[in-house]
Amino acid sequence: MKFPATLSFLLRATLPAFLLATAGWAHTDRVFTTTPTQALEANSLVRLLEEWHYNREAVKVQNYAEVVPDFMTELDGQHLFFLAADKESFEKRYPTRWLYNNVAGLGRLEPAYSIFSTYENRVESRVSWILNALKSDFDLNAPESFDVEREKAPWPADAAAADALWMKRLKFEIILELLNKNTVDGAKQVVRKRYERLLKNVDDFESSEVAEIFLSTIARLYDPHSTYFSAESYEDFGIQLSLQLVGIGAVLAVEDDYCVIKEIMPGGPADRSHLLRKDDKIIAVGTPDGETLEIFGMKLRRIVDQIRGPKGSKVRLIVQPAGAADPSVRREIVLTRDLINLDSARAHAAVFDVPDSNGGTVPIGVISLPAFYGPSGTAEGEQNSASKDVAELIERLKRAGIQGLVLDLRDNGGGLVTEAVDLTGLFIKQGPVVQVKNYYGEVRVDSDENAGIAYAGPLAVLVSKFSASASEIVVGALQNYGRAVVVGDSSTHGKGSVQAPIELKELNPKLARSAEKSGAAKLTVQKFYLPNGDSTQLKGVVPDIVLPSIDDYLPVGEKSLPHALGWDVIPSSAFSGKPLDARVIEPLRVGSQRRQAELPEFGYLKKSIEWFKERQEQRIFSLNLAQREKQRTADTEFRKSLQKERASLEKNLFAFREIRLGNAPAPAAPAPAASPENGATDDDDDPAPPQGYSSLDVHLREALRIVGDALQMGRSRSEWATDHAPLTAVASGG
Repeated sequence: MKFPATLSFLLRATLPAFLLATAGWAHTDRVFTTTPTQALEANSLVRLLEEWHYNREAVKVQNYAEVVPDFMTELDGQHLFFLAADKESFEKRYPTRWLYNNVAGLGRLEPAYSIFSTYENRVESRVSWILNALKSDFDLNAPESFDVEREKAPWPADAAAADALWMKRLKFEIILELLNKNTVDGAKQVVRKRYERLLKNVDDFESSEVAEIFLSTIARLYDPHSTYFSAESYEDFGIQLSLQLVGIGAVLAVEDDYCVIKEIMPGGPADRSHLLRKDDKIIAVGTPDGETLEIFGMKLRRIVDQIRGPKGSKVRLIVQPAGAADPSVRREIVLTRDLINLDSARAHAAVFDVPDSNGGTVPIGVISLPAFYGPSGTAEGEQNSASKDVAELIERLKRAGIQGLVLDLRDNGGGLVTEAVDLTGLFIKQGPVVQVKNYYGEVRVDSDENAGIAYAGPLAVLVSKFSASASEIVVGALQNYGRAVVVGDSSTHGKGSVQAPIELKELNPKLARSAEKSGAAKLTVQKFYLPNGDSTQLKGVVPDIVLPSIDDYLPVGEKSLPHALGWDVIPSSAFSGKPLDARVIEPLRVGSQRRQAELPEFGYLKKSIEWFKERQEQRIFSLNLAQREKQRTADTEFRKSLQKERASLEKNLFAFREIRLGNAPAPAAPAPAASPENGATDDDDDPAPPQGYSSLDVHLREALRIVGDALQMGRSRSEWATDHAPLTAVASGG
């Protein structure tokens, strides 16, 4: 079951409790009806979308034909509970024009409550069937298989087809537990508790939660980042902004009844551990020495309560790694609860001794920036600034004698646009950095007004599918100006839109006068465009030199989201610059491609990717236990061979020394080696673990070599060097 996308402006928050709960059933004799406040909110939300949303003209009445199937999928993400006849019945009962007139015009939520009522009945009867089926033995020797990706599959044709599908689903779940060294009786017990918990969670479902899912479904017709918050959810969101809650420093959501990590907060316990990553699934939560509680099917607010705790206390998580080729793979991780340490989330740097063609080495700097942080306007005292920190690190790196620089934005999901503009200004004289177009078609140009340049030499920007929003502004602008060669995944994330929270009472006087609390909306109101007029939306920024990457085979990026806004162009702003000449880029690309074909580390990387790609594309799994055990054994042996090869490659890393900010603590320790103590297991399904400077990072090493090649080409290339003017104070817009 899927719920509203996580707010991009929760970048500094710890675990949010405002996201919605899991699917389920309620008391079948309970009848939900539209309250006057809900009717006003529904009407106000649609009016807001139609008048203020950036994409308002693209959504027509006929688009409401998607509301019924989309809402059904929100409740039943794997298409397991509803029947095909249910969809036909709902679409006949609530035709497109009726939906628009009654929901958008009158604020009636009857379709939401009627569909949910059918859903709760289906779940109640199915859970009863499951508990009865678990009393029998399962044949795990038959040549059967199960398709684990059913989000786009049709709903079962009838009750008999549903029973057959669910029998396969139960066998699949039993096998997962057996592969994790459980007994048959123990496996049945785990599955039984799982669905009993789902039943209990649905019993607690309230009408406001149903309304929230339904109205968010309508909002997402416009784009995947727009959503509706009930009064309770919006209040929870406000609590998150205070940053007073102690957890692991991750943003969570519930998808298909699984708790999924949507963001890792820079500086939080999860980030500092290097053991969790975006899209990992948390399967169970517990104490280090006690039992764990499986959280499948649990409401997110309850999950958050389990993970939060006193500062300094420990929490044990059982995690299914993101993109795990085998769903049975589990990783055990112990984290210490804490507030986000913003200092540890700041930029950090190092100087690497990179081999050159003459048998010597050349010093090249690396600056890693996890987010575009800066003054919030609410915190007291002196606040950190990404652009000022990077400016300081550049000066320290220059004093250390660097001859080239790599700016690493691979894990930078965005932040303050003002900081992105200021940081870009460290590498260009002055001029437009980003164009921002609003829902009225008005374009604002945010420019660097400072003629000073902090660094004028060869520069590479390292990116990934996780480089998003403000990161893409910087990357695209530096590429437009010809100040950097962009290296990395096939593209950046493609998040080129801006959202704003709006309380619905601001639009409706009746809601403002009501004693009852009202909800809010998060609305997409602007889009980003580069100086040359290209949008960063959907396509992202395409690197000059593409490196092989596992990320390209994961459902990561704006393109993977339904109803995503499209890519377009607007007129170019007036700026003095052009992309790096082909005479510069082509030799660098050819040199990189040669290394990709020859170096052992790229052989290791490509081997990892091919294996991962094959497993990732596997959506149909055998229900024969012996076959699954055989495949798992083979996979484990292959992973061990990869780990051995990696360990051998790590014996020949580039020498480096870290450069720290004057008032910052030492950077977080690099990712620890795989071992039972840190949670990695022999079944670790991640062939590309989180990186530290002292571990093998193929992409960073290649970016360093590319800068080294640029240096070999000579400083006479005017495309690579801008006159070095003295740097003046970095201020907003400069």
